Amino acid sequence: MASIKKEISTSAAPADVWDRIRDIGALHTRLVPGFVVDTRLEGSARWVTFANGMVVKEPIVTIDEEERRLVWTAQGTLEHYNASIQVFPKRSGSRVVWAVDLLPDDAAPRVEGMMDQGMAAMQSVLGS
Repeated sequence: MASIKKEISTSAAPADVWDRIRDIGALHTRLVPGFVVDTRLEGSARWVTFANGMVVKEPIVTIDEEERRLVWTAQGTLEHYNASIQVFPKRSGSRVVWAVDLLPDDAAPRVEGMMDQGMAAMQSVLGS
């Protein structure tokens, strides 16, 4: 199983970063505009439309307020996909870590490229 981890740092306060991440229906406006162009909630899942036209159903596994950690899966594009994003306080701002486990292994380069685009969009919104 391939595992990928991406990380950014920002001067934004952890509470502010978490507020954007936990707003699971507003990826396209509050967290990663341009990378995601639409988000629609349906029950305990969100439908995410990416800028490349791909649409993915992402069931939400948990929103952990205390740990500032969101966990979700994706259906329909890969054999297995499980992801988490977590906000950690740092001396002056926040550290954001996005971790993914996926199958098949040969999909890792494509997923990693999308994660790079997503983290760049997030960094743009949150600042450095």
